[in-house]
Amino acid sequence: MDDSTLYTYYFIGLGIAVVIILAAAILLLLVRSQARRILKLATAALGLVVKIKENTNCIWELEQTNAVAGNILEGAQAIETHAGMVAEALYETQTD
Repeated sequence: MDDSTLYTYYFIGLGIAVVIILAAAILLLLVRSQARRILKLATAALGLVVKIKENTNCIWELEQTNAVAGNILEGAQAIETHAGMVAEALYETQTD
């Protein structure tokens, strides 16, 4: 193998290596760009999730509200029953 053939193979190999390195560098830059985009979108999504959570907290409180309303209803029914008993007693004492 003479020197010119050796140099030709050397430069062909060097050219292939440069193309591979450039392709890898471009791919790394694209991956970095997409990672930043994903981070930006994830940050925006997190903000939306926090707002959704804040806006739906009242729904999760409904169970407690229903329990309190049930207790109030029981109290009102007890008052109604006792008021009816008092009214009957007063009516009976007036008719006697």
